[in-house]
Amino acid sequence: MCGLAGFLGGSPAPLADRAALLAEMARQIRHRGPDHGDTWCDPDKPFGLAHRRLAIVDLSAAGQQPMAAASGRYVIAYNGEIYNHLEIRAELERAGAAPRWRGHSDTETLLAGIDAWGAEATVRRAQGMFAFALWDRQTGILTLARDRLGEKPLYYGWQGTGQARTFVFGSELKALRRHPAFEGSINRDALCLFMRHNNVAGSHSIYQNIAKLPPAHLLTLSLRAPEPVLRPYWSGAAAALDGVRHPFPGTPEEAVDSLQALLRDAVGRQMMADVPLGAFLSGGVDSSTVVALMQAQSSQPVRTFSIGFHNSDYSEAAYAKAVAQHLGTSHTELYVTPEHAMAVIPELPASYDEPFADSSQIPTLLVSQLARRHVTVSLSGDAGDELFGGYNRYQITAELWQRLSRVPSSVRAAAAWGLTRLSPHRIDQLAATLPIASRWNNLGEKVHKGAGVMAARSSAELYRGMVSHWHHPQTLVIGGTEPDSVVPALDALTDVERMMALDMLGYLPDDILTKVDRAAMRHSLETRIPFLDHRVVEFAWRLPLACKVRKEAGGYTTKWVLRQVLDRYVPKALIERPKMGFGIPIDAWLRGPLRDWAEDLLDERRLRQQGYLDPEPIRSRWAEHLSGRRNWQHPLWCVLMFQAWLAHERVQQPTFDNEACEAVA
Repeated sequence: MCGLAGFLGGSPAPLADRAALLAEMARQIRHRGPDHGDTWCDPDKPFGLAHRRLAIVDLSAAGQQPMAAASGRYVIAYNGEIYNHLEIRAELERAGAAPRWRGHSDTETLLAGIDAWGAEATVRRAQGMFAFALWDRQTGILTLARDRLGEKPLYYGWQGTGQARTFVFGSELKALRRHPAFEGSINRDALCLFMRHNNVAGSHSIYQNIAKLPPAHLLTLSLRAPEPVLRPYWSGAAAALDGVRHPFPGTPEEAVDSLQALLRDAVGRQMMADVPLGAFLSGGVDSSTVVALMQAQSSQPVRTFSIGFHNSDYSEAAYAKAVAQHLGTSHTELYVTPEHAMAVIPELPASYDEPFADSSQIPTLLVSQLARRHVTVSLSGDAGDELFGGYNRYQITAELWQRLSRVPSSVRAAAAWGLTRLSPHRIDQLAATLPIASRWNNLGEKVHKGAGVMAARSSAELYRGMVSHWHHPQTLVIGGTEPDSVVPALDALTDVERMMALDMLGYLPDDILTKVDRAAMRHSLETRIPFLDHRVVEFAWRLPLACKVRKEAGGYTTKWVLRQVLDRYVPKALIERPKMGFGIPIDAWLRGPLRDWAEDLLDERRLRQQGYLDPEPIRSRWAEHLSGRRNWQHPLWCVLMFQAWLAHERVQQPTFDNEACEAVA
């Protein structure tokens, strides 16, 4: 795992000055690669690459970057792992296209493949996670690439004007900010997206004219053709549609066998490392499956890591410990105090680099810090919910729409008014006496949230409302207009499948993978996600929905096929329990120890002076939250994370000190 940065164009400058600037850009992301750093400048064109290395495979100098191809035509800066790179090497050797290998790094394999087949044909062969910048010295064309599901980040954009106009790119925005052409204007439209989704969604960034490369895309441009050309080399939407059209033909038992074999292979490939390796373990279905398949292929106890809280409502540590003991892993757990967890909050703006408000970012940073004390690579169980129907909201929304769609919208609006006459707390009290109490936690909040979207015209619109934090963000963000969402045609899918697909294409890369990547790389820890092997993704979509979600007595069983795999390794009694998110009690903290911090950031005068957000709805929700009448933790956390980021961003030094950078270089 590594970090990269670079630029194309801009004002002419001596090679030494360009190298110093690149070194300074790379210094900002040193946490992504503390083991080695270097720069490369084209002597004939205004182009440069910087790289920071976290050495995982081939720890020798033969794996250092930026790396030139054996032919000398291409130079690459690459972040990620290609898990099948040895097979790609073998294919190159069979074709007589392999160079004389200098080492055994996957970077060298990637370059050799590009030399032989081109970038697109090579990434189509690759199984892995990656983002890279490739410079073609012969044509002067820059190619940027990102992996299929979006595990690794890559930002880019033209900045500056006139002779200083420069195309900048990098793994994190903080590297781009160091370039003297960087403008730093906040994108109010992207801020609307953030307030709805708790992340800057899609290809947008918080800055004007800076974008994220979408997953499964290549981008090319040159000084002669400066408009970026994007083209996909794989499609998650197509994988979902093709899977539904060509379902797995076997029995459910055969589906379990096939999934087990495929996951075992994916996990085995991702255990490739020349450094210590372990796994996050929450004790839930997804992480327990990954750890079980790791331990089944390891001759030594696998290192596993869990974070626990003394508040049992937010802690799964006891379950994780029981799974670890059953599997025989070498388990490390850390119980953290609220004070320890809250101490992470000042780090969030620097760690996440742009506004990000999934509060599980805090325990994710803590467990990454814990794991890094012992290992350099950690496998994760992320993406199991999106691929195998693990979120209760899928069924809740589908059932709700089934009923709502039969009722005229005017009647629904009246019903919504009626539902909100009772407070969430009172609804929870009443629900505690009903059978559904064991199925839906925090029902009162869900009812109030559902009431706000009862006028939806489709299940997709209903779902969007259910997962939104601010329902009308353009009324909150001054001068902002929420961009239209680019939603692929998914009409062939059922309501539940459509929600799963939308989460895979949006929520997964924008929230889950961003959260994990930034938290882990903040501590120089590489994370790997076996469920995102694209072969697993494509197979999961071939499985009938009944293999994922089954209606049984007392409710639904989610991730059925995955549970059957896990049952072969871990007793059901250790796993079967209500789903628990990886969260913290932000609602209570905002009324208690975080109250003064939040009050300062939400100060009405401060908000008015900044001119980004309308103070009125914020202050209203803040007052309701403090009173205990409503739990507005999620929308308030969005505002607080933007405010904290804004305060941090404003104290950054955007100017470039050439003398200081020469000392760094």
